Amino acid sequence: MTRLFEPRAATRTSSSPELMIEAQDLSMSYGSVRALDSVTVSVPRGTVLGLLGHNGAGKTTLVGILTGAFPPTSGRAAVAGFDVGEQPREVRRRIGLTGQYASVDGQLSGRDNLVLIARLLGAGRKAARARADELLELFALQEVAQRRARTYSGGLRRRLDLAASLVGRPEVLFLDEPTTGLDPASRLTLWEIVEGLVSEGTTVLLTTQYLEEADRLADSVTVLSAGSVIAAGTPAELKAKVGRRTVTLTMDGAEDAGAAVAALRRAAMEPVVAQEPTTVVVVPIEASKDVAAVIRALDHAGLEATEMSFGEPTLDDVYLTLAAQVPGHLAASSTGGPAA
Repeated sequence: MTRLFEPRAATRTSSSPELMIEAQDLSMSYGSVRALDSVTVSVPRGTVLGLLGHNGAGKTTLVGILTGAFPPTSGRAAVAGFDVGEQPREVRRRIGLTGQYASVDGQLSGRDNLVLIARLLGAGRKAARARADELLELFALQEVAQRRARTYSGGLRRRLDLAASLVGRPEVLFLDEPTTGLDPASRLTLWEIVEGLVSEGTTVLLTTQYLEEADRLADSVTVLSAGSVIAAGTPAELKAKVGRRTVTLTMDGAEDAGAAVAALRRAAMEPVVAQEPTTVVVVPIEASKDVAAVIRALDHAGLEATEMSFGEPTLDDVYLTLAAQVPGHLAASSTGGPAA
């Protein structure tokens, strides 16, 4: 992909050319308030880091440091291979940032907003118009391109805002709760756009209050509480810490359910009868071979389930478990995820 402008040559200081975001022992204090406490994160090229945490957890402070808005009290960070403290201009040339609220000029049309940003980034008139048209097409905004941005719906404004953050073809994209307040269809559209960008090599740091958003988009997740990292890993790794897969069986009646429990126990499993007396839940189920073992145990007993379903822990389960372990620091929001 050809860059909108070519930044001057500069020496990258990253310890690894494949790590696009590196933070080592970052701390930030405001007087007696410790906003960040020795936070370390790393994000490989072409992946998404989901950053979760309650209000005041330190998410915005971390994003502010990584984007060069202000320096940390201690620690170091590099983005796109450049030291954030020593080479902030090089960092800013290679990043895009979309905040919780649309930052475009409501008095300008969608197209004029994008052309203006391109011009400010150093593009000529022709190149700026071409880049604007390219982004309008990518975000399906052609039909509203000439309308003032203040007339856009919330979903359209968020798409325009994300388009604006991509004008300079950033290597690293910071998305601070990009789908807050959007309807499900608009959220899905933005998810698909982000997935497309990542497939082309863009690196993303995503803060979100929607756990299903992190579950779908993030390659790795870091959970902050009171300025500290309290959990980190892939979504699968975090889920594995709070539980394992289950198989739920619906039997023809309570008598069959009792017989199924007995048959599964003879097969060294741990079934339990759910609140509904015809439903049996088998835990743990760790692999497909265990599912086959469930079916064989029922078959040997001459039983057959009328329905069978599979379940696994979600990031909601992870978050609620962490909330219980860190009282007063994590709070579930009304959306079922952490507060923003």
